[in-house]
Amino acid sequence: MTDAALILWFRRDLRLSDHPMLAAALATGRPVVPVFILDPETEALGAAPKFRLGLALASFAERLAAMGSRLILRRGPAVEVLAALAHETGAAGVMWSRMYDAAARARDQAVKAALKARGLTAQSHPGALLLEPWEVATGQGGPYRVYTPFWRAVRGRAVAPALPAPAQLPAPALWPVSDRLEDWHLDAAIHRGAAVVAAHQRVGEGKALARLEEFAAGSMAAYSADRDLPGLERATSGLSENLAWGEIGPRLIWHRGWRAMAEGNAGAETFLKELVWREFAWHLMYHYPELDRTSWKSGWEAFPWRSDNPDAEAWRRGMTGEPFVDAAMREMYVTGRMHNRTRMIVASYLTKHLLTDWRVGLAWFADCLTDWDPAANAMGWQWVAGSGPDAAPYFRIFNPASQAEKFDPDQSYRRRWIAELSRQPGTLAQSFFAAVPQSWQLDPAARYPMPRIDLAEGRARALAALAQGKT
Repeated sequence: MTDAALILWFRRDLRLSDHPMLAAALATGRPVVPVFILDPETEALGAAPKFRLGLALASFAERLAAMGSRLILRRGPAVEVLAALAHETGAAGVMWSRMYDAAARARDQAVKAALKARGLTAQSHPGALLLEPWEVATGQGGPYRVYTPFWRAVRGRAVAPALPAPAQLPAPALWPVSDRLEDWHLDAAIHRGAAVVAAHQRVGEGKALARLEEFAAGSMAAYSADRDLPGLERATSGLSENLAWGEIGPRLIWHRGWRAMAEGNAGAETFLKELVWREFAWHLMYHYPELDRTSWKSGWEAFPWRSDNPDAEAWRRGMTGEPFVDAAMREMYVTGRMHNRTRMIVASYLTKHLLTDWRVGLAWFADCLTDWDPAANAMGWQWVAGSGPDAAPYFRIFNPASQAEKFDPDQSYRRRWIAELSRQPGTLAQSFFAAVPQSWQLDPAARYPMPRIDLAEGRARALAALAQGKT
């Protein structure tokens, strides 16, 4: 029997190319029913990620419709929704692409067991990573704990080629009823910031592929030198947004990078290392499922972090009085993204100078980033805080003033984002005030705040706290 359909459960893999699950389903010759479920795990997304998900779903639904297919939307616990859809459609089984965080793994294991108990096939497939987390191991057979040897291990492995997008998807005889995307109100939590943030998104597989080619043909060549300069526009690929929702596959990016390197592109290998940094984050989250909740290094739970506090609230609002920090926080609030160099600086300032628990920052990023990636977010915050997988033998404390002098020497980045520092602030700087909650009562004409803490004093306090936490 090949007339019984397969339900394709899409999650963070909203694309058609480089899609092992989709290829496996089409190889059966069965009709396919693409489905997205707004389950409790997805409902728990922060405001900006949920908003960006809505844009991604709308784009993916359009892509499927153009091929004569549909994206069926349903809301509820995944087990219940999939069982109901299988009954309605007479489907033979369900396929999905794997996810690797603890909540997703628990859900997927329960779904697989429940579906098999009903006599349905239930198959999970790779596709989110270059290599599965259990495929890359040390000589002793365990997980890697340091990035550089992990990079060498991945660099030396063969990565499967990216699969082309199919020309068509076989449709079922009858389509099940779908929810309407607009009824889900995925933009509700972002409030008036939606219109501001939307202008800075490049949504969908087509734009993701174009973005990769534009970068490979242009800025990639200078990537090694320019990637740390937040004032330079388009010095980085911008693909984190599309990778987060699976609008482009990592294997496709990997092979495009290798092709560029073979052609003599000077920045290609550095770019590939950043792709593998993402891979390393998921490697750690798979092997250390509490990476986003507890300190990765032993002994760090004794560090005297402050819980949420007024200093942290000023940090969230981009009102610390440290221009490089505040510029980055405002960039995130306007665009949904933040330059990688400034992510490290704002995280260091919160956890070191303000002595605030890294989980406070992690939660804010999870609410504000349209390119939010649970593994990269967790590993990045722990790396900067000192409790994570940093091979450096010292306690990193980034000085935002000296970092600004080094990476924003002409102040272009700070002026772009902080209206109070310019007599005639640009549209981007002013758009921050149009996006923030009105309850914050921020005014671009107001005086820029004084620093929350002297940087030297903050550094000394962080070192004293380190000594206290290690006694």
